[in-house]
Amino acid sequence: MNRDDDTTKLRKPDWLRIRPPSGKNFSFLKGLVKSEELHTVCEEARCPNQSECWGTHRTASFMILGDICTRRCRFCAVKTGMPTAVDLQEPIRVAEAVKKMDLKHVHITMVNRDDLPDGGAGIVAETVLAVQNLVPGCSIEVLTSDFQGKRDAIKKVVDTKPEIFSHNVETVRRLTPLIRSNSNYDRSLEVLQMAKEIRRDSVTKSSIMIGLGEKKDEIIETIEDLRDHGVDMINIGQYLQPTKGHASVKKYWHPEEFKEFRKIALEMGFVHCESGPFVRSSYHADDQYQGYLNQEAITAN
Repeated sequence: MNRDDDTTKLRKPDWLRIRPPSGKNFSFLKGLVKSEELHTVCEEARCPNQSECWGTHRTASFMILGDICTRRCRFCAVKTGMPTAVDLQEPIRVAEAVKKMDLKHVHITMVNRDDLPDGGAGIVAETVLAVQNLVPGCSIEVLTSDFQGKRDAIKKVVDTKPEIFSHNVETVRRLTPLIRSNSNYDRSLEVLQMAKEIRRDSVTKSSIMIGLGEKKDEIIETIEDLRDHGVDMINIGQYLQPTKGHASVKKYWHPEEFKEFRKIALEMGFVHCESGPFVRSSYHADDQYQGYLNQEAITAN
């Protein structure tokens, strides 16, 4: 049964047509992920960019701490329930996969692990350190949970000095209680702010998805809230309903509207903004980071 009260299904516009994954790079990465017993958010969250990222850019977003999340968010296709025991060898397997893929930039995300005292921060930190040790020179972006707002857990990750510390607010303030499980809009903002306070030169990033019933002024307010909490980079993408049991799409925002939101974000002071229908947290993550560095260099001069 659809958990959304509104059962009206919108027709997907032409600009959201997705081609199925294929190609040698796609097959290589799929085989590597399986052989190393790893998980990717690309597969678990049914990301629409899998063909482009795996097949063209040869990049993937590793999802650590298992494939079962302790929260049940209405937008997310990742399995929920009671997670299995922590795999202490996972950090080195991720690092070995990064080396085999010859990555220059890696995106590492996680499931929520509210069952663990530190929310899984220790394994995230160990994964960052393992990649730094095995693949020196590879830049790292971590996309973490809110760790229930625990400063010590956030510090554990930030102290490893990943190039980007990312945490997603996901949606606007009004919709947060309806869409995100066991989450709080202000707590997410505080997590991003704490990362900056712990390490002043941390590059922070957040993402929001639109199409869940938010209004334009709410989107702009969210962009402004993130900037007010020191966030450097922002991604804005279209929400796509992963299954009938998830929240339904209320609106498909037009590509021109995404361009407008990007303009607004940059005018507010974000160093980089990726905004478009297919944009996700890890979308073109390597290009985004390079774009950030280029913009910082221009600003410095």
